[in-house]
Amino acid sequence: MNDSGLETGGSKRAEEPPVVPPPLGGGAQPGAHTSGADEALATIVPYRNPYGLTAYYLGIFSIIPCLGLFLGITGLALGIAGVVYAKRHPEAKGKVHAWIGILVGGLFGLLNLVAIVVMLAASLLSPY
Repeated sequence: MNDSGLETGGSKRAEEPPVVPPPLGGGAQPGAHTSGADEALATIVPYRNPYGLTAYYLGIFSIIPCLGLFLGITGLALGIAGVVYAKRHPEAKGKVHAWIGILVGGLFGLLNLVAIVVMLAASLLSPY
């Protein structure tokens, strides 16, 4: 009999090691082994490259008139930072998202600037 009052039957089983949960905090540490599913997710949504991901969303939302000027310029700047970050940390991925932020944010930021200048010039040159 053991401490709980049950017989063990004479055979001893090896104790299993305790299961340790993964650490909290999101992403894997650089150099740590990651699963294939984690790598696939990091390719689709580059959560390890916050600059590239933020540039992508700012570039997309720079389509909004008037706000697009500020969102586009910010997306352009963060896209450049995202490309640099992806080069320094290849495991971070997100280079394509950063380039989309650069191209789309720069394009719509420039178009919004041109539209604002044309509207101001039209209002100043208007005879009425």
